[in-house]
Amino acid sequence: MAWALDPHHTSVAFSAKHLGVATVRGRFTSVTGEIDLDNPDDPTTGRGTITIDAKSIDTGSEMRDNHLRGADFLDADNHPTITFTVTGIEQAGDDFKVDGDLTIRGVTKPVSLAYEHSGQVTDPYGNTKVGGTLTGTINRTDWGLTWNVPLGNGGLLVSDKVKLEIDGEIARAKDEAEESAKAETQPATV
Repeated sequence: MAWALDPHHTSVAFSAKHLGVATVRGRFTSVTGEIDLDNPDDPTTGRGTITIDAKSIDTGSEMRDNHLRGADFLDADNHPTITFTVTGIEQAGDDFKVDGDLTIRGVTKPVSLAYEHSGQVTDPYGNTKVGGTLTGTINRTDWGLTWNVPLGNGGLLVSDKVKLEIDGEIARAKDEAEESAKAETQPATV
């Protein structure tokens, strides 16, 4: 079944260390998704692709954001999107493990993220929603984001490790929900 990512209730956030002592947090403000989910109570039936507008990066500092959009980091003019395509989901204790291909700057690498399923609900407008949180850590240099400045103490200006947290909701596509409801009320034909 087709589901639509709810951009107003989805957050794609990240954090990295600055000078090894402070955490800089940021997010991407423009994200879309093509999601299929056969059973909203069983995340292992899900698949799809999340697409992020690389230029929508926001860390609260225009100067830093422009640097991150530039060739030293995301090179958003030449690589306008970041994508995560699910290749598999499996149960991992009470939660789940989501494997997928993450593409940044035209480089695709496999990643595994932890997924905490929040379940399904019906909103006040009768829409079925499913939500949860993906978390994990990547090494940005694996995608060619190698810009850095060495520090006198042997450290680096920007950490190679980047923590990810994607929290969001998907909604069952209205047309498909109505079609499914209609099919359930129709008598079976032979």
